[in-house]
Amino acid sequence: MSDRYPVGILGGIGLLLLGIGMVLLATLPASPGVADIVWRMVICWHRVRLLPDPEHEGADVERADPIAAAAAQSGIVATARLTGQTTGAALAIALLALAGHDGATLALALGAGFARSAPS
Repeated sequence: MSDRYPVGILGGIGLLLLGIGMVLLATLPASPGVADIVWRMVICWHRVRLLPDPEHEGADVERADPIAAAAAQSGIVATARLTGQTTGAALAIALLALAGHDGATLALALGAGFARSAPS
């Protein structure tokens, strides 16, 4: 899809879906059924399908910059991705440790807020 549509638009739509899915997960009823959880997770899963993957990001970098800079920029993209993943996991664990049962709801709400505010 990133060959047909601008990556920024796809990324924005993907982050919007992720935010909506996380809010829906955070507002689950007290005793949810499996179907209640699954359809909310499917909404979050569509984020994976819409956000650009590393191969397309690398292709965009190579088209935009000299080849000598492409490797360095690819490393920056990978570092930013892993830093975000690590920070997100650490925040989620901290919220679970500090807030107990409500920590999962807080972690999902925080994740939805980050998805909403992330630049695309």
